[in-house]
Amino acid sequence: MLGRGLLRRCPNCGRGHIFHQWLRMSERCPQCGLYFEREEGYWTGAVAINTVSTELIFIAVTAFLVIWTWPDVPMAPILTAAIALNIVVPLIFYPISKTLWVAIDLMLHPLEEREQFEVVSLRTTKQRHNPDSEPTP
Repeated sequence: MLGRGLLRRCPNCGRGHIFHQWLRMSERCPQCGLYFEREEGYWTGAVAINTVSTELIFIAVTAFLVIWTWPDVPMAPILTAAIALNIVVPLIFYPISKTLWVAIDLMLHPLEEREQFEVVSLRTTKQRHNPDSEPTP
């Protein structure tokens, strides 16, 4: 599941193309019907993953640059690089943090019976309306 999340795929079935644009995720997986936002405030975990990842990368890069240029540390270029990292990394990592959070949540809180029924019902309905699609395991 974590591997699927890191690849921006549905952690439940592995289907890709669950984002309409880089920053806009589908409400449900088009393959298995999994509803991604399982409760109100659900994406707080994804925000935390994105923030922690960004700050770890920021610390690692800044420490590397300071150590690499020691003892004459050029602060202005390092601060510029740090600011750029804190703008670019969250935007790049945003979709990955969302699918990674769904994967972690599914591992810690497997689908409840009503959610499983909903996913199976949507999958069956989709296959009935599109008989050429491959059956989903």
